[in-house]
Amino acid sequence: MSKATSIALVALGAGGGAAVTAAALHAFRSDSKAYTSINPSTSSSSTTTTTITPSQPPGVIPASQIFSPPSSAGSSTTAVTAPSPVNPAGLFEYGFPGPVSDIATRAAFISAYDRRTRNPHWVVEHITPASLAIRDGDRKNSTFIEDDSIPAKFRALLKDYFRSGYDRGHQVPAADARWNQKAMDETFYLSNMCPQVGEGFNRDYWAHFEDFCRRLTNRYPSVRIVTGPLYLPRKDPTDGKWYVKYEVIGNPANVAVPTHFYKVILAEDGKTNGNVAIGAFVMPNAPIPNEKPLVDFEVPLEAIERASGLEFAAKLPVQRRRRLCAEGDCSIIVREFADKNRKALPPPRK
Repeated sequence: MSKATSIALVALGAGGGAAVTAAALHAFRSDSKAYTSINPSTSSSSTTTTTITPSQPPGVIPASQIFSPPSSAGSSTTAVTAPSPVNPAGLFEYGFPGPVSDIATRAAFISAYDRRTRNPHWVVEHITPASLAIRDGDRKNSTFIEDDSIPAKFRALLKDYFRSGYDRGHQVPAADARWNQKAMDETFYLSNMCPQVGEGFNRDYWAHFEDFCRRLTNRYPSVRIVTGPLYLPRKDPTDGKWYVKYEVIGNPANVAVPTHFYKVILAEDGKTNGNVAIGAFVMPNAPIPNEKPLVDFEVPLEAIERASGLEFAAKLPVQRRRRLCAEGDCSIIVREFADKNRKALPPPRK
């Protein structure tokens, strides 16, 4: 990633809102090397083989697997290594400090929960034309619920959101799980929520963006989506230094308010070893005008990986990757009946 791209990512501060974010993202698109991770025509560089394995939640790790004396392999001389006078791994006999991500496998998605921020690290979902065609679930029958699979001291609570000024923002939308009532109900766990600005974002532009993801099933038979929060630094105008600053809600303050949100979309063509169209987007947790082009929030996949500390397609060969917004139109549709529907929904999610 070039210096210009690195600077642009850091500039995605929450305080700047949509305008600052859009300006910063322009540097990504103007960087000639920015799309090497998703456009095979720009680079022949290889990818790493590190991957996330959500099906294997972390557990207690034996001390013998954590600590071992330094290896003398490769040394030109044979020496007798004296026993180490210390054993830091002895602490693990009392428990492994972490970090621990609580992995949850639900009917419609898989998630990893961040105990420190009380928000998800990431959520992974899969939608298809068939899954969206089934309408056996009804949002009116679902209620927000605390996730009792999370230890109580790390759990987000309903009262944390009460009068906070923020919506309980779904990371996996309820509308993506209409194929089954239980699947829809599980999207209402607070472990699938982040505090989101309501008017102008969660109930507006972000909702249109979720609709855009569903409409991709008109072009692709299989669409996989990773969604999660970001906490990005912003340059302080007074001293010129960069700071990560975000609000924390609750009493006591427990739940972090993300500065931004990302979605990584992997749209599959349905063929064996076929192509995968990748779209990576970052949006500020702030009101966004509906006329704002969606492509203004498109970033290189690597930008989200660097900001989140995650990897999304490390095992996907470069030659199978395509750029989503180069294969078709990337734009939201503002439904004319949105206001009518909003009145029919439950009260604002506060």
